[in-house]
Amino acid sequence: MLKVAKFGGTSMADAAQFRKVHKIVTNDDDRKFVVVSAPGKRFKEDNKITDLLYLTHAHIKFSVPYAPVFKIIEERFNSIKEELNLNINLEHEFKVIKERLDNKCEENYIVSRGEYLSAMLLADYMECDFIDAKDVIFFNYDGTVNRDKTHEKLTEVLNGSRRAIIPGFYGSYPDGSIKTFSRGGSDITGSIIASAAGADIYENWTDVSGFLMADPRIVKNPRQIKRITYQELRELSYMGASVLHDEAVFPARQAGIPINIRNTNEPDNPGTIIVGDDEKAYESKDDDHIITGIAGKKNFTVFYIHKEHMANEVGIIRSALEVFDDRGISIDHIPSGIDSFSIVLPSESVERITHEIVEELKAKCKAESVHVHKNLSLITTVGIKMAYKPGISAKLFTALGDNNINIRMIDQGSSEINIIVGVEDKDFEKAIKAIYDAFVR
Repeated sequence: MLKVAKFGGTSMADAAQFRKVHKIVTNDDDRKFVVVSAPGKRFKEDNKITDLLYLTHAHIKFSVPYAPVFKIIEERFNSIKEELNLNINLEHEFKVIKERLDNKCEENYIVSRGEYLSAMLLADYMECDFIDAKDVIFFNYDGTVNRDKTHEKLTEVLNGSRRAIIPGFYGSYPDGSIKTFSRGGSDITGSIIASAAGADIYENWTDVSGFLMADPRIVKNPRQIKRITYQELRELSYMGASVLHDEAVFPARQAGIPINIRNTNEPDNPGTIIVGDDEKAYESKDDDHIITGIAGKKNFTVFYIHKEHMANEVGIIRSALEVFDDRGISIDHIPSGIDSFSIVLPSESVERITHEIVEELKAKCKAESVHVHKNLSLITTVGIKMAYKPGISAKLFTALGDNNINIRMIDQGSSEINIIVGVEDKDFEKAIKAIYDAFVR
């Protein structure tokens, strides 16, 4: 079996965490390729190295001395080196970086140095190969990954290594300059490498033991999700229940590689396995729950458009959507009826232009009425098994009704993998607890 392991910022925060990573990797010979993030916070008030690097670049941009900030970065990496008694020449690396800073280097270069140095330290500590991500992860000039070139080069380089450490988060443009992913992009690097290596599993090590069935800030001690499909993960992540970069899913999903979310601080916990969307692949003897998880968000606004005989008109919904599209506003949901439909979107995107939008909707749609409902929360209940079990909707609605929670909106896709309900913001936490208790307790 071949495993690719990615360790996040909390896993690389200091020398003590480096020791944990070393033990995890060396305890399993199948963990051949390791992707690392820049050191994260060691404690609540601490700074992430990447944040300090962004700040360093900002100092350069606005002609403010960067030395005090960069000194903190140097001290963090030097403390790891000294505690682990490593041989790497950090002074040389810092000198090169500062020379680039003095020449007003691009932001992508400086913010990538956290992962670069983190990987160099771990490679020295583990006495294995260091592979610079700029030499194996290639971007096109439009910012997309050149997957063919990347896959070809990675296959060549990985085949020649017994065990290697690769920095996450960045790669290179065709001219060799550094290009970074969005924040959290080390997850994507790990997934790309897992795909190229033909890994049997991609382990994503972080500071949580996988996904929970509900937000622990709302539900006390929610159960851990043992197995989840990619499709279920997308539904829950969309509502904010995420410990993994969204884009990290796709390379592994396309290659049919399961992703295992693990906790560096609890290495014996099996975590959560993300598997293929085939419901047969999802079946698990030790998991008899119909639902997989519950997640939600507050602060949505609903525009309710009513027009008699709307179902006989062509293009009325398109006309309404153009009102938002012209303003670059993304739509979340469009539940509809015979003579009406609703447009649901985050309140912050329309809070200053609500009246203007109402008037334009009336004009464009020739609607008889347009009403606005604010302070709505959306809650999604997700489970690939739900489609095959009668009475799920009734059970969910009964749970909310028994707790005196008014349902303002219902939306269920044809796949029947999830049910979304809209409730008042004031009922958000109570609704999640009620649904959880009905299906899990």
